[in-house]
Formats: sequence, structure tokens, C-alpha cells
Amino acid sequence: MKKQTDILVIDDEPVVLDAVVKLCSAEGFQVDAAVHALEGLKKIAQSSYRLIVCDIMMPDMDGFQFLERLAEKHIATPVIITTGYSTVENAVKSLYLGAIDFLAKPFTVEELLSTVRRGMKYQELSQSFNAAARERNDLYPVYVPCPPSYYRLGYTGWVNVESDGSVKTGLSDLFIKTLGGIRRIEFFEREEEIVQGNVCARVETEDQLIHNVLAPISGKILNFNETLSQNCALVEKDPYFRGWLYTVLPSDLEYELKHLTPCSSDRL
Repeated sequence: MKKQTDILVIDDEPVVLDAVVKLCSAEGFQVDAAVHALEGLKKIAQSSYRLIVCDIMMPDMDGFQFLERLAEKHIATPVIITTGYSTVENAVKSLYLGAIDFLAKPFTVEELLSTVRRGMKYQELSQSFNAAARERNDLYPVYVPCPPSYYRLGYTGWVNVESDGSVKTGLSDLFIKTLGGIRRIEFFEREEEIVQGNVCARVETEDQLIHNVLAPISGKILNFNETLSQNCALVEKDPYFRGWLYTVLPSDLEYELKHLTPCSSDRL
């Protein structure tokens, strides 16, 4: 039987590796470390992890190749990708290849801990969902998937194309459930431009952590859901309809939709 450990951290920068290990250990997590992706794969073969935090730029195998190798081996452990090369393309590609989150270096202690806590909750919810589905032989409402006509960026945000060419965006039910209780949502202003894979909103939770929300699409904000400013619970009760975040005029919809996952594929 494999050894059970909470988190595997993979990074070829000793300072970053040591900092992540110490911070996560101080939060009570059991943490293992590897200095490159091949070493990480060897550890995964020997131990079972609840979460992996992996850098992109490494000498033997980059983070994208690491994600592809996990998919080939049917290893479903959630992965948070980190990098000092925090381009939009890196963020979007990581999420498209199966990472659950993207953390740009240099990151703050709060950014690291909020991302790791979401990752651990994601793993817990995914396990519960899969176990219940096997037991009942159907979908169990641990969380509600996005409607099949929507598109999603990773598991966090969704896009719904409106008949007039604008898009609505919002948070997935799974992402919301990894947060715990939502205390406040900080929106961007009307007319501001948001960029796919960059921060477009921030959510403060009951534990007083701030969680970044990545934009699933680029464009100009036409409107934000002012109702959520007064009633945050609405996004938890009805995330795909009344709990939307923004109406956006997309800048390159056809191109950016290619980098999103059709939610219809979640039901295959």
C-alpha cells in the first residue's frame, strides 16, 4: 500500500521549494518535495498525494509535459502550476491541460495558502463526487457541473455566449464549494478590460482569505452583477444564472473559446 502524504511540491529553485514546504507544513499539512519533475513522478509511483504544486520551467521536463504524463498514467491528483514566467498563455495552457489552478511567482503567503486550501478542498469534493457516482451509478449532487452549453476555464470560471455577441461569466459551483463561505466579492469596474487567464475579481471568504478569480475570456466589462454586492449568497445558491459576475464584450471570442473546455464534455 502506498504511503499517504498531503502535498508534493516540485520546483528546481531551492529557495521557493523550501518556502512552500515550510509554509504548508506550518499549516499542518504533510509535505514531500522534489527538485525536478522526473523525481516527482518517481515519488508519485511510491506514495499517494492529495495535491501537487509544480513549477513550469524545469530542466528535465516542464510543467506542461508533467501534466500530460499524469494524464497518460490516469493519475487524477489535482495539480497547481506555479511559474515566474507568468504569461497569460502559460496560465491558460496549464488549466486547459488539467491543472486546477495557476499561481504566478512571486506569490504572497496568502496567495499560496488560499490556493492550496482550495486545492485540498477540490480533492476532497472530487473524491466524494466519484465515490457517490460509483455507489449510486449516477451523478450525485456534491457539486453541480456547468450547463452543457457553457465553456469553462479549468474548474473556476465559466462563459456563456449571449445571442447579441456579448458573454456572461461567472464562477463554477465546484470552485465556490472549495472556497467555504463567501463574505465579499471585489469586482472590476465597468469599461475595464479583463484578460483571459488574468485576475478579474477577488473573493473574500469567512476565514478572511482573499481568493483571486481568473478571467475565462478577454474583453471590456459592460456590466457587473450589482446584486452580488448586497447578497453574496446568491452566487452560492444559483452560480450559473442569477449569480453571474460580468457581462463582457469579448475581444477575440472565436480564438479564446478554443482554449476553454466545453462543459458538454463533462457529461461524456
